[in-house]
Amino acid sequence: MDLSLSVHRVSLRLTETVRSSRGEIDSVDTCVVALTHGGVVAYGEGTPVEYDGVTAEDVARAIESGGPDLLGHDLGDPRAALDRVERWDAPAGARMALDGALHDWIGKAARRPTWNVLGTPREIGPTVYTIGIASPGEAARAVRDAPPVGAFKVKVGGSDDIEVLAAVRRATPLPIRIDANEAWDLDLARALTPRLRALGIQLIEQPFPRAAIDDYHRYREVPGRLPVVLDEGCTDVASVHAAGRHSDGVVVKLCKAGGVRGARRVMEAARRAGLTVLLSCMCESELAISQAALLAPLADHIDLDGHLYLREPPFRGLGLEDGRIVLGKAPGLGVTPRAAFPPDPDRRRP
Repeated sequence: MDLSLSVHRVSLRLTETVRSSRGEIDSVDTCVVALTHGGVVAYGEGTPVEYDGVTAEDVARAIESGGPDLLGHDLGDPRAALDRVERWDAPAGARMALDGALHDWIGKAARRPTWNVLGTPREIGPTVYTIGIASPGEAARAVRDAPPVGAFKVKVGGSDDIEVLAAVRRATPLPIRIDANEAWDLDLARALTPRLRALGIQLIEQPFPRAAIDDYHRYREVPGRLPVVLDEGCTDVASVHAAGRHSDGVVVKLCKAGGVRGARRVMEAARRAGLTVLLSCMCESELAISQAALLAPLADHIDLDGHLYLREPPFRGLGLEDGRIVLGKAPGLGVTPRAAFPPDPDRRRP
């Protein structure tokens, strides 16, 4: 039962331009792996972290060059293969893709949903819907037009953050979290905190640059401060230990941690350290969201909304009911491709 592996670069187009303090995006590039073994075709998605300088080309090149030998010819022991992927010295997105394909294969080989094999609930959440940097009127319209989620995340870092957040609060009674993507400084955070508290803001992600550790320590002394969770400032278990000294929690993404296995270790380390755990994503397809959803029981907050912004989703199978993500019932990760990802003879094991 020989194993074949192919890599497909996919451009995910968004329904509208999303703005953050980092800039604007209307599409993102990702990689989908198709793994074929024992008559089973399994898929995994690997997302490059472009703000760290990693591209979809980097992810694809790593999988093409190292993936076949890493997986070998036989998945008789898929958990050993997962161990090898976790230890692989490759971009996190490459590990995420192979890890996801293996989790899909495990469920499909058992003819059961992977969430059922692992004992994960089928319904997870409530999840958020993210509002990019916008005018107050645009932000309020985005809330009113949003799918039926359980909370909102608002990107901040503009000149009228408070006015935007006030408009969002008038438009919804649901919890609101904010994400500055490193755009604030200590003086701004200190000045805005009382007004943010008055609006009932739940927490803030990465308010200051990663290197501004002193600002994080000093913000902890601000009366009535918001809880702070680190995204860009936390990628692995080692950074969790550092995060505990100047934050209240961490944002965990498969694309940073290298897949389900790596993200699980980060989440478990954070919980042992008494930190809040927020399970999040990039703009990704339902395939990647289904991979991340396997870790939902370890999270305090679920921010898995990346698939809700896609114009032409390449996978389908997830539901959304009463603010909660409903995982698919199909074997494996529970999602199916809308179009075939055929093996590429130039990118498969001979």
